[in-house]
Amino acid sequence: MSSESTRTCIIYHPDYLKHETGTHPERKERLLSIISHLKGTGILDKLELIKPESATIEEIQYVHSRDYIDKARKYSELEIHLDPDTVLSRDSYDVALLAAGGAITAVDAVLATFDSSFALVRPPGHHAMPERGMGFCIFNNIAIAARHAQKLGKKRVLIVDWDVHHGNGTQEAFYDDPSVLYFSTHQYPHYPGTGWFDEVGIGEGEGYNINVPLPAGTDDSGFIAAFEEILVPAAREFRPDIVLVSAGFDACNKDGLAYMRMSVEGFSILASIVKSIAKESCGGKVVAVLEGGYDLKLLARSVDAVLDVFMGNEPEKKSYDVSPHVKARLEEVKKIQRKFWHFEK
Repeated sequence: MSSESTRTCIIYHPDYLKHETGTHPERKERLLSIISHLKGTGILDKLELIKPESATIEEIQYVHSRDYIDKARKYSELEIHLDPDTVLSRDSYDVALLAAGGAITAVDAVLATFDSSFALVRPPGHHAMPERGMGFCIFNNIAIAARHAQKLGKKRVLIVDWDVHHGNGTQEAFYDDPSVLYFSTHQYPHYPGTGWFDEVGIGEGEGYNINVPLPAGTDDSGFIAAFEEILVPAAREFRPDIVLVSAGFDACNKDGLAYMRMSVEGFSILASIVKSIAKESCGGKVVAVLEGGYDLKLLARSVDAVLDVFMGNEPEKKSYDVSPHVKARLEEVKKIQRKFWHFEK
């Protein structure tokens, strides 16, 4: 690995553990596993740890309606599930405000001092719609962070979503908005059922929504090819002022909630590609916000791998063979997106 030191911080608060979900896949042990692993490897000692403040209601309203925010608060007080997948306990509303605040703090950190930041938050956010929470998500942390960055003068925001599930909430938040380029790789068909090729945005936002729906069983080669062949050229044209990552790690082989075959090393390569985009377009400013990832050991190792790249260690380049099925999907994406972006033929 080559090394070029960069300033990286993590955003974390022990109150994230107060979102009690029992034996639900999205449980507090996810963060406990990450923190324990980072302590064990010594990487935690090399990072600045920042405690976030809770997002204000006004900041949540960058994305969500006041009626929905009030519903989330009331359901949390009564410990009523938002939907069959989204468990709420008495502290969940307050923790969700703190999770959104963590994403905001991560943006503030890179705009003030750091090159990169990673918000280790829960609950996750990318399924949360403007009027509805779902898929373990209460408020859309990454979307709120994007709007916050724009409030601070970063006009063009790139959101890269490598969670195995399509970020339907993030897509909806910016579907008609040309100031945010949303790029998602995800298993398809799979939950939540959105994210097909032809979902490209509407109105002025047409073309600023790039979905790469990958077949079950896709390994590192397919994700890396999607990033290199589709994300990189589109991002180069878009020229973002900041890069945000919905960093879910449930595409890992044997994660349990999906059927992809990504390796921990594969995520380090994706992180390296994203970092190179940020370096070229916006002084290396990149913010990651935790989404999914449910195998505790794989999750912790994957977060460690991404942080290692953010801190300046580049993964070894390897050659990969992309399966014909995946190649066909990538070509279909390019065929549709060529109306908006330039790709090599």
